[in-house]
Amino acid sequence: MTSTGAIPQKRTADSVFYELTRSICPECKQLIDGQVHLKDGKVLMRKRCPDHGWFEALMSSDAEGYVNSLKYNKPGTYPVEFQTEVKDGCPYDCGLCPEHKQHTCLALIEVNTGCNLACPTCFANAGPGYNLTMEQVEFMLDQFVRTEGDPEVVQFSGGEPTLHPQLLEMVQMARDKGVRHVMVNTNGLRIVRDREWSERLGQARPMVYLQFDGFEDETYMKLRGEPLADEKLRIVDRLGELDLDTILVATVERGVNEHEVGRLVQFGIEHPAVRGVNFQPVTHTGRHLPFDPTDRVTIPEVIERIGSQTDGLFVKTDFVPVPCCHPGCQSITYAYVEDGEVTPLPRVLNVDDYLDYITNRTWAEPAEEIKHALEGLWSSSSVPGSESLAERFACASCNIDLAITDSDLAKKIFAISVKDFMDAYTFDVKKLMKCCIGIISPDGRTIPFCAYNNVGYREEIREATRLERVKSRLQAVGRSSPTGV
Repeated sequence: MTSTGAIPQKRTADSVFYELTRSICPECKQLIDGQVHLKDGKVLMRKRCPDHGWFEALMSSDAEGYVNSLKYNKPGTYPVEFQTEVKDGCPYDCGLCPEHKQHTCLALIEVNTGCNLACPTCFANAGPGYNLTMEQVEFMLDQFVRTEGDPEVVQFSGGEPTLHPQLLEMVQMARDKGVRHVMVNTNGLRIVRDREWSERLGQARPMVYLQFDGFEDETYMKLRGEPLADEKLRIVDRLGELDLDTILVATVERGVNEHEVGRLVQFGIEHPAVRGVNFQPVTHTGRHLPFDPTDRVTIPEVIERIGSQTDGLFVKTDFVPVPCCHPGCQSITYAYVEDGEVTPLPRVLNVDDYLDYITNRTWAEPAEEIKHALEGLWSSSSVPGSESLAERFACASCNIDLAITDSDLAKKIFAISVKDFMDAYTFDVKKLMKCCIGIISPDGRTIPFCAYNNVGYREEIREATRLERVKSRLQAVGRSSPTGV
């Protein structure tokens, strides 16, 4: 039988289906399949919730770079012991459970929920709630030390941690328990508004992880709700007076401060207190500005803007994906700065020769030693300004001519990091299982950062901690009452 109608035509897909992972619905947080697609040079996540339909989000603006980054995926290192059992599967058994593929390079302890700002953008959704006690923090540190064995980095955060009356004692406690590097994650306002307290901060000697989004009041009005540009500059100068090593942490949002990333790099290189800049595209969890998930800032865009806004002082090939986490989550570069001359390490040493984990190689000395040094540099536990980082940098560059003669090498190494945390639109269980940044909960669990902020752990733990505080206060009132009521 012959048909007289037109023959139906097949249709070509609009993208390359690259891989399948697990994700969550941005509306109900139900665990669903996530499809990773390559389209028009970009990486997209597409997923369907049975109740809320289809969602699409931009994961990376550089598909080629994303695919090539997988060669940096280093075999994970497990913690000394895991804390939870596998029951419901990732991401519901945090943490860490035996299915997690990496130990915790950097752990955060949120010592409070209160803050002296009401930022329109705040993944922690800071506000009234609680202060942790010294006893709680000691327990959390002990659990971290027990599971890690040789703990690398603890960062005290919040809320705004400088408002906690015992923060500096907590810094010393972490050091006493053997944590190699102790950091304070702060908006910095108390550092200039309370000079007596900042003197005590200087004596405690933490690394300061300073919220610093740009140089324009308009930037701060949009991201922080107040015109803070001048005050932020005074904070950095005060940190210089205190001789506290500082990392500038810039939240980058589409249409807000993308044009300032180059100036942030130049400023950091020139300021004596600053050891590096950490750029973080906005994590759309907690409080955030309205956004289009298909038009968001990603790691390659930040790197491109650094290059174009610094006249090539740093370029795309200077940045290397971090192997200890999923390589799509973070990229870093380091430079040696001497008399105004800036030399990125990847310009004089082919880092790919050592951090390409796909290509089969047989290592011999000194190549094995250089490989280990580079693994230490390209790690979430690497702390700019520290002697350990300087030692790794010196080892990595021992066979090349950088004219390194200054004994105070740590202050001449400048780091730039671009870290992209996931939200409910880009959530990828594959990446989560390699996460090496964790938040320690008051019950001692270490929960991967992106699980804590997306799956409900933050809300669950905040409410449990609040109720525990209420219970303790009621018990204290009962003990003080003559009738015991």
